[in-house]
Amino acid sequence: MPGTGLWRTKSVEQSILDTDEPDTKLRKNLGTWDLIVFGVSVVIGAGIFTLAARTAGDVSGPSVSLAFVLAAIACGLAALCYAEFASTVPVAGSAYTYSYATFGEFIAWIIGWDLILEFAVAAAAVAKGWSVYLEQVLELIGVAVPTVLPLGPLQFDWGALLLVVVLSTLLAVGTKLSARVSLVITIIKVAVVLLVIVVGLAYINADNYTPFIPPAQQATEDSPAIEQSLLSLILGGQTSNYGVFGLLAGASLVFFAFIGFDIVATTAEETKNPQKSAPRGILGSLAIVTVLYVAVALVVTGMVPYTDLATAEDGTRSTLATAFAQHGITWAAAIISVGALAGLTTVVMVLLLGQTRVLFAMSRDGLMPQGLAKTSSKGTPARATILVGVVVVLAAAFFPADKLEEMVNVGTLFAFVLVSLGVIVLRRTRPDLPRGFKAPLVPLVPILAILACLWLMLNLTALTWVRFLIWMAAGVVIYFVYGRSHSRLGKSDVANGGSVTG
Repeated sequence: MPGTGLWRTKSVEQSILDTDEPDTKLRKNLGTWDLIVFGVSVVIGAGIFTLAARTAGDVSGPSVSLAFVLAAIACGLAALCYAEFASTVPVAGSAYTYSYATFGEFIAWIIGWDLILEFAVAAAAVAKGWSVYLEQVLELIGVAVPTVLPLGPLQFDWGALLLVVVLSTLLAVGTKLSARVSLVITIIKVAVVLLVIVVGLAYINADNYTPFIPPAQQATEDSPAIEQSLLSLILGGQTSNYGVFGLLAGASLVFFAFIGFDIVATTAEETKNPQKSAPRGILGSLAIVTVLYVAVALVVTGMVPYTDLATAEDGTRSTLATAFAQHGITWAAAIISVGALAGLTTVVMVLLLGQTRVLFAMSRDGLMPQGLAKTSSKGTPARATILVGVVVVLAAAFFPADKLEEMVNVGTLFAFVLVSLGVIVLRRTRPDLPRGFKAPLVPLVPILAILACLWLMLNLTALTWVRFLIWMAAGVVIYFVYGRSHSRLGKSDVANGGSVTG
């Protein structure tokens, strides 16, 4: 029985019925391969070109490859839960929509607000990374133009601005066109990754894998406690650099590299056969990128000692190109820069897509201004796309990207926890629902997914937790000021004399 007030739920049937409203109807034109391409295109990006080398040098040492495996296991468990939900509730909004059907409106709002943190902040952070690679590629062709310019107390990043404007326009024109562009760019960057692996194999020195888990680094006065992982802090560890705590912290950091497979679930409403295509898209894309990530991590840590990948005293961070440059393979470094530029392009595109679909779903329910849910003649939520583009442009063009990855990680893991718990709840409350895909061993798999995600969350820094709690508190305020009184479900309750419907 649906609850009232904060805990009123929106039935799965009502969510599906809402997808047929003429003014907010999305066009169904995506297939299984479109979803796999979206998944691979958003996941292969900053992580494979930057995080592997940086995490090995600063946090985990050669065990970064194991850190990728641990993060992939946590993602795989959560992916099984996402796949069940996407096949059962093929509606835009992903974790937001699933939470509305299981936990009620307040939790749905919280997770929607949380997804805004995940997608919008990630899009801004990756757009800034794209701008850095754009400057490098321009230098390769003899055009030395800085992409970041001083603007009073701020820094104006015109590269990031250009990317977000172009991609927002492309998404507003049509999702199918976006999928085709994404396919072409994804083929290019996967080819670059495979080239890196094949070329790098010839330069691997097995001695570089020892010690696989380096001894823990001694804490210094320059390493405040709040900057170490929360788990290390709780258990009395002095630092989370190297050692076992470094391996665990590394898994939480490289988790950022996997973010995106859940975005496949946000496109379920635009998929021709979501019951089959959505699970295949989610699980297929995750399997492909895990193999590539582990292979790249093994290659980069085998080519040079992990100490050579540590961040320099002047703040210069290592990338995949660092290992190749040390062996004098300058042409490979150039190709990596081009591949990274292509890779990050599709990452930002699909993050913008995911953010727009979540905002669209929340607006259709009245928790955000309903005008944002109106679709264009192309069957895309153009207004929501434009708003998301403007917000991300402002964040990417004028604000620094430091610590954004960890903020995104904690938000995403929180979403994974709720989705995994939601599978257990919906199995009990609505066993009658047709499920195109069923997660195996329920409730064991969802429980393991919850524990794995909570464990990764504990390995993020205490400072990240403080920032996350502040963000969520702001979301609670906005819900009570606006969302609660504008909820379509709430207005329906009032219209029925306080009784609960749907």
